[in-house]
Order: sequence, then C-alpha cells, then structure tokens
Amino acid sequence: MTQLHDLRLRLLVQQESERIADSQPTDLDLSVVQARCLCWLALLAEAHEDQASDAERRGDTEQAMGWFADSMRLRDVIQVVSSIEIPLPGTVEEDDPEQERDHDGDSGPLAA
Repeated sequence: MTQLHDLRLRLLVQQESERIADSQPTDLDLSVVQARCLCWLALLAEAHEDQASDAERRGDTEQAMGWFADSMRLRDVIQVVSSIEIPLPGTVEEDDPEQERDHDGDSGPLAA
C-alpha cells in the first residue's frame, strides 16, 4: 500500500510540475508555485489524517500513529513553505535612482 501511495504522490508532483511549466513557459511566477505547493500539501495532509482515522477505526494503532506523524510533518512543511516571502509579480518596484544614491551615501537626508 505504501508503494502505491508513493507512486501516486510522485505522479501528482510530476503532473503539477508539468502544469506549472506549461502555464509559465518563459516567466516562472514563484508565487504561483508556492500557492500550488500549499494546496497540494494541504490535500496530502488531509489524506494522511483520513488514513490515520481509518487505521484507528480498524484498531491498527501503529499504522494510525504512522499516518498521523506523516500528517504532522506535512503540516510543518506547510508552515515552512507559507513562511517563504515571495514578492508578487508587479509589486516589485523598479530600481529607484534616488533610493540607490541614499544607500551609497552620495545624497539623501543624512548627507551633509
């Protein structure tokens, strides 16, 4: 059963990466990749929780604990992925020459 689950997961990841590559052939939008990863991770965590519940109902405590531990690891990964700050396209301002000079110390409010 675990091998089947692993193969299914690999297929889903491969299909999603192909969809991302097809939809963003020249300009890969990292915020789209992050959002899609979060959706897939949430679905996987939910599926693992369902598997844990099923194993618990069958009385297979060891299997239930394994599925539950996997779902908790997925929740941890969700936290990590969601904490990555990726600027949305169009919100990154082009280099401002005034701002650049301020950082160089050539001009700005602190220059004398």
